[in-house]
Amino acid sequence: MATIALGLHGGCGTLDRSMLSEAEWQESREHIAAALRAGWAVLNAGGSAVEAVEATIIALEDSPHFNAGHGAALTEASQHELDASIMDGTTLEAGAICSVRRIRNPIKAARAVMNSGRAVLLCGAAADVFAEREGLAMVEQDYFRTERRVEALSAIKARAAAGTLAGASEAEKHGTVGAVARDAKGHLAAGTSTGGYTNKPEGRVGDSPIIGAGTYAKDGVCAVSGTGMGEIFIRRVAAYDVAARIQYAGQTLEQAANEVVFKILSSHEIGAGMIALGSEGLPIAPFNTLGMYRGWVDADGDIIVATHHDLHQGGRA
Repeated sequence: MATIALGLHGGCGTLDRSMLSEAEWQESREHIAAALRAGWAVLNAGGSAVEAVEATIIALEDSPHFNAGHGAALTEASQHELDASIMDGTTLEAGAICSVRRIRNPIKAARAVMNSGRAVLLCGAAADVFAEREGLAMVEQDYFRTERRVEALSAIKARAAAGTLAGASEAEKHGTVGAVARDAKGHLAAGTSTGGYTNKPEGRVGDSPIIGAGTYAKDGVCAVSGTGMGEIFIRRVAAYDVAARIQYAGQTLEQAANEVVFKILSSHEIGAGMIALGSEGLPIAPFNTLGMYRGWVDADGDIIVATHHDLHQGGRA
């Protein structure tokens, strides 16, 4: 029997501490802990890594604190277009959806695509129709919208008009959620979900639904979910790069993830982070930004959560 493990990120677009009340920071940490409990319950009951990743991300998509599902970023046309993917490290099967507008939990649709065996990636209105036919919950656009995302869009548009867009913080621009898991059979899985970046052009697709860029999992090697400027993650095939460094260059998980985040991605002067898990041991969560929403369950079954550099106890899993 393998040692089960679970970790998540809620995006490297963390605000400065002063921009939210302590009560709001505490609530976001509680939502991270709740998501971990959801995934851990699956693993503890003998469920698969894929099932645990899906359960964890569903909880994050349902929270208003993260840029996925309810709370997703707005496009330049004040619409929501969501992306998600999931990958099974056992078979290398994967499923993804992008630019969807009506699926309450995009990660469920990504898994449905994977299970269908007919495609890896479905896009736009066709993906919405597919999800509806699969019996998944569908919602109107207003469901995804929060006051914080409306304000973020206004702020970014104002920066663009003033010519100060380059000075926007990672929190104003990006955000993603993701999870990695190892089940009792030693199988790995990874998944990622996002609303993309604030004020993105309609039809823009980032790395989150692209297997190998934002999501990758392979048994015996690693499971990875990334967060940051998707265009760079795509160009660098970032998630797969971590796996390749481990499999072909003999690097440890920590060496591989740190080199990709702190050298490769940082060389493009972007904010970046990831949650990564190997065939044994605990998840790791490198990031090069002010903070990154993240959490994992430690070897004693205790939940560790964080928004910035300091770690907090989140109770028992």
